[in-house]
Amino acid sequence: MTPPDPIFAAIDATWPAASIVHAGGFAVREGRGGGGRVSAASLDGPFDQADIAAAEAAHRAFGQLPRFMIRPGEDPLDAALAARGYGVVDPVAAYAIPVAQLAGPVPPITAFAIWPPLQITRDLWTESGIGAERQAVMDRVSPPKTAILGRTEDRCAGAAFVALHQKTAMVHALAILPDLRRRGLARHMMTEAANWAQEAGADTLALVVTRANVAANALYRSLGMTQTAAYHYRIAPAEAAE
Repeated sequence: MTPPDPIFAAIDATWPAASIVHAGGFAVREGRGGGGRVSAASLDGPFDQADIAAAEAAHRAFGQLPRFMIRPGEDPLDAALAARGYGVVDPVAAYAIPVAQLAGPVPPITAFAIWPPLQITRDLWTESGIGAERQAVMDRVSPPKTAILGRTEDRCAGAAFVALHQKTAMVHALAILPDLRRRGLARHMMTEAANWAQEAGADTLALVVTRANVAANALYRSLGMTQTAAYHYRIAPAEAAE
């Protein structure tokens, strides 16, 4: 099996599951409502049908319907899950850029790096669908980490989370209020994230985004970010039907 891209270690470190158990050839994450990324199983080594069944049982012990992350080079697992009736959801692209390429001046009173996050930052996440369970994921990340608060038109309008793993800073949970989008705020917040990452000692700024989010993919490409990896999930038939 091809070793996974290092981006996956950065994802796990900067958006961690509540716990992980090893079942068969899989690492199975306990999400506690923190989203699909922290509720998925990933392949640890060779597997067979009994290993898949063991991972399914571990998911259900957590109160989760089974979900598997399919990374590059894991076509046999993809095929095995398809044969069991699992459906594909959330194809994801990973983007990265050298920090020095994106770091730079940000207009005054536009974006701030602050940890712990201000209540207005948490409120912005909640209003954007990033509720208490996902914010709990951020809280359990080991430092260094920060929140980015964005302002436009004299209003607090955006929030993001950034955390460091080795030399990679990962951006998560970037959200802009719908009525204040397309004003350049996300671009300024990404620049501020790069500024923070540079000060924290990172040489790369990275993130992951669903391919279905066309506007976000276009933004990241316009910033000069390059797609470095891709993955998707397979979910159990009962979950796919919901």
